[in-house]
Amino acid sequence: MHDFAAQLAEVRLVPVLAIDKLETVPQLMEALQTGGLSVLEITLRTEAALAAIQAAAQLPGLTIGAGTVCSRDQAAAAIDAGARFIVAPGFDAATVRYCQDRSVPIIPGCVTPTEIMAAMNAGLNVVKFFPASVYGGKAALEALGGPFPGLHFVPTGGIDLNNLAEYLSLPNVLACGGSWMARRQDVAAGDFAVIRRLAAQAAAEAQHAGKAARKG
Repeated sequence: MHDFAAQLAEVRLVPVLAIDKLETVPQLMEALQTGGLSVLEITLRTEAALAAIQAAAQLPGLTIGAGTVCSRDQAAAAIDAGARFIVAPGFDAATVRYCQDRSVPIIPGCVTPTEIMAAMNAGLNVVKFFPASVYGGKAALEALGGPFPGLHFVPTGGIDLNNLAEYLSLPNVLACGGSWMARRQDVAAGDFAVIRRLAAQAAAEAQHAGKAARKG
């Protein structure tokens, strides 16, 4: 997990993808990678998700993970398909243990002190904060930094280019997740030039915000 956390701290931004058609994978991955985004989360929200993970995981230069993983069985299927990290919307001890047993990083969703303590007692120091905009956003993350100084968050949900820098300025935010740079309708329409442009814009903002936070 330490190596993956360091990778997240470097990229600062993880696109959250819902892929409906397997044939869009090569061009979508190329657009995101060319735009400067290489750590990608493919959510298990579509029928094509596992096949998309398998196809994307074979492409060079990318770190592909699975998101919306809600059970041990889903984690097993995603890892078998080639996922190199797992993201869950909530905390499930059995799923966390399974991923740890397979030496695959997992980032479970935790928004309350009780959930955070459960994750920390399971040996985790990186959790997802989802949906960030619903559970207090930046103010909540600032408040949670007091009692949990050794914990880092990956907030997702309600984050876009307009507020990305605000989240990344927080010392306990490792990276952010977002879907605006690869919107489902753009992927379905094959608007990969738009995705490439949005990815480049997002990657530049993430890196700029990261440098500003380090200077501060």
